[in-house]
Amino acid sequence: MALQTLRPRLATLDLRRVATMQPGSWRTQGMGGTERGYGYRWQQARARHLRAHPLCVMCEAEDPDRPVAASIVDHKIPHRGDMALFWDETNWQSLCATHHSSDKQREENAQT
Repeated sequence: MALQTLRPRLATLDLRRVATMQPGSWRTQGMGGTERGYGYRWQQARARHLRAHPLCVMCEAEDPDRPVAASIVDHKIPHRGDMALFWDETNWQSLCATHHSSDKQREENAQT
């Protein structure tokens, strides 16, 4: 029996995504999390916020009888480097990974 060669299954870079990155964005500048404010102080504040608000606000809005644990503290209004907005706790909301990665991203992309 001869061995079959498998075709490569690597995804190609979606250049449309690259084109949507705004000039001066942290993504185009190669900045990491710590440089953007997501260091030790943020990790402590995030943990404190999730202890106080452990459920996903979007899941609660959809179905109050089905609570889902939040794992992400999201900025309701994107801070885009504005540290006053970054640390404004009234701008924070608890989200599950599903809502943060889908619905929230779709909302933000529609605004740009």
